[in-house]
Amino acid sequence: MLEGIALLLLFGYIAAKLVGLLRLPGLLGMLIVGVLFGPYVFGWLDGELLAVSQDWRAFALIVILIRAGLGLKRDQLKQVGGVAVRISSIPCLLEGLTVTIAAYFILGFNFAEAGMLGFVLAAVSPAVVVPSMLDLKEDGYGDDKQIPTLLLAGTSIDDVFAITLFTFFLGLGTAGDTNIVLELAKIPLSIGGGVLGGLLVALLLLGLFKWRGFAPKYTEQLLLVLALAILYFEFGEWIGVASLLGVMTLGFILLERQPTIANHFSEKLAGVWVFAQIILFTLVGAEVNIGVALEAGLLGIVIIICGLLGRSLGVWLATIGTNFNTKERLFCMIAYLPKATVQAAIGSLPLAAGVETGGVILAIAVLSIIITAPIGAIGIKLSAPRLLNKGE
Repeated sequence: MLEGIALLLLFGYIAAKLVGLLRLPGLLGMLIVGVLFGPYVFGWLDGELLAVSQDWRAFALIVILIRAGLGLKRDQLKQVGGVAVRISSIPCLLEGLTVTIAAYFILGFNFAEAGMLGFVLAAVSPAVVVPSMLDLKEDGYGDDKQIPTLLLAGTSIDDVFAITLFTFFLGLGTAGDTNIVLELAKIPLSIGGGVLGGLLVALLLLGLFKWRGFAPKYTEQLLLVLALAILYFEFGEWIGVASLLGVMTLGFILLERQPTIANHFSEKLAGVWVFAQIILFTLVGAEVNIGVALEAGLLGIVIIICGLLGRSLGVWLATIGTNFNTKERLFCMIAYLPKATVQAAIGSLPLAAGVETGGVILAIAVLSIIITAPIGAIGIKLSAPRLLNKGE
């Protein structure tokens, strides 16, 4: 397994640098390395590493979401306020429903199968969007209207809607007795539980930092933050709360209560992210089965495009009444295109559950990663300087 990690780190780093010379996002090079080294092309990664791939990817996501939380300030969140709620729900719901309708009529799926596909595709990728938004915040793009902050806040909640509704349709297609009202009621509970859990973990950490006779250094404090964040993430996944949102909340509370410590954490996590991002994107790439994706064919591409049109309409509707101009609203549409994390995690569940069309659902989910992750990442990088104002 160590050999596989070394290969991913070395070649992922080199590929990111080479892609960067073309003024493209480095993650594209990392994804390509993952695809090539993964089990579906050259097969250079051993089974032990692939078996724990999900855990490694979760760790990398925790790192970047803590960093995101450490960059969120109360006044910034107040500024995005209501539009953050709209942009975290409307685009996801419209994309999911659009794909559901398209799959029902174009692919001949039944209602449950169409809904599974709809909400597998409906989740935006925090793995792509969050680091991209942090880069924009550091460069000052969109800071005048807090657009990166808006998209950071919306991304993790967007996934809650997608995963909850996917779970409903999966239950409907396998058990047949799932209650839609009960599943929808879980969404605010999941969001609220995630935020509350993150708050409690942050308060526990702050109490430890102030405890007499226990005065750890910044590096030791960060070790505690990462350890408790990982434990909370695992526990939150088990009880069904929005643990990714809770991890971001943890960072936000630390910045709110102890800004000096939070700034030190942010600097150190920037160093950890150099390692973590290569692991994240190469292992996401390793999940991509090109052969399965090709099975989706032209109809799969049509379904994906229908969904993206629905999502883009949702972003446009969510930003009505804001002070965003047309260029800024267009940027939000581009930034909300990428798929990767959720599709890699749950795309195979219908097939594993014995759903008749599970293979097709998996193929289209994989195809959505191949199409939208590069387009979204490139689109964010190239469009930000043209569509967003740059602060001082």
